[in-house]
Amino acid sequence: MEFMSEIPKTMTDFLLVTVFSLLIGLSQRRLHSQAHDADRTFGTDRTFTFIGILGYILYILQPASFFLFTGGGLILAVIVSISYYYHIRNFQDYGITTILVAFITYCLGPLWVTQPPWLALLLLVIVLVLTELKESFAQISSKFDRFEFITLAKFLIIAGVILPIVPDQPFMKGLALTPYKIWLAVVVISTISYISYLLKKFVFRQASIIVSGILGGMYSSTATTIILAKKSANDPDRRNQYMAGIIFATAMMYLRILILILVFSQALFFRTWLFFILMFVISAGMGLLVLFYKNKQAGAFSSSSLEDKNPLEFKVALIFTGLYIAFTFITYGVLNRFGIPGLNVLSWLVGLTDIDPFLISLFQGKFGISPDGVIRASFQAIISNNILKLAYGWFFSGKASRNYLIFGFMVIIVVNIIFVWLV
Repeated sequence: MEFMSEIPKTMTDFLLVTVFSLLIGLSQRRLHSQAHDADRTFGTDRTFTFIGILGYILYILQPASFFLFTGGGLILAVIVSISYYYHIRNFQDYGITTILVAFITYCLGPLWVTQPPWLALLLLVIVLVLTELKESFAQISSKFDRFEFITLAKFLIIAGVILPIVPDQPFMKGLALTPYKIWLAVVVISTISYISYLLKKFVFRQASIIVSGILGGMYSSTATTIILAKKSANDPDRRNQYMAGIIFATAMMYLRILILILVFSQALFFRTWLFFILMFVISAGMGLLVLFYKNKQAGAFSSSSLEDKNPLEFKVALIFTGLYIAFTFITYGVLNRFGIPGLNVLSWLVGLTDIDPFLISLFQGKFGISPDGVIRASFQAIISNNILKLAYGWFFSGKASRNYLIFGFMVIIVVNIIFVWLV
């Protein structure tokens, strides 16, 4: 360690900049040799190494004014421009990625000396990764349709533009309902839905029935139940997979609700996380049991895709916002008039609709309910919703599938009831 401390900093800086530049150059050589166009670029490993060294030398000779470094950059720009001109004339290739990487390499020296080391290392990693993923980006872009960037723009507007400017002042005295909290709920639900949508569309495009159930459960376990139950009625040979997919969607519902608790009430999260993890494990276990029960083809997962529905439709956001506001006022009125017994009745009725708006209003702690009361009301709404999904699955699936579904859901519902009793 004493020997290392005696090495001049200028030497270590020079060696590191040289190594970084060489790595970038080697990456460029591998990339162009793989594409069989090594003769069509102005340089690779040695050229990029010397560009990095040149930038470092010109900077340290006159670090205050950047005069030499700027002049060297202008000369490099002239040389590169001449090369680019002949490149276009001879090969009709207008790509400038290699040129941009060359200028980034030229800036490595000043960046390493003047900025924190992590920034230069991060830049190096990004350059290496982006250049190596050229073909992967081409494959990904081929999967995009014309609406994908519109969907991304909607998400960025919802989460990054509207949320920060929404006021956080309550609508009325005694009720902690603010525009910010309303829109935060929309952002959280939209984020979970959008992640599920991206995974389903780009990662698990030809997903199995089981994976379709898991991804669908991140967005809406009720909608997934209806879709898979309808498909199972026309495909009895794979009824185990469809019924297991429905139960796996319910297992993901518990994880989704746990994420909502973590976002809106960390204190409540530490009180409830074990219950929800246990329910997830039990539900997933029932899904596996249904999948492998008397199923000789359990290992041969068949492909099935749910509809790639845009989760950020403005109409859906409006419906969710309306339900969230409505349940907030309904819960407030029920508590003021009927107290906790009224809330318990309401929680059972809410399970017949979308339970997320109701649960979020509880998790935000607007009504002065004890944590035990919130947990009990939440599980009651979940039980009611599971009963609704069981009814949907029984109605839409074939007769041969109903026994599997009833067995799986009854175990889940009974364990939920035990948790309500324990609370």
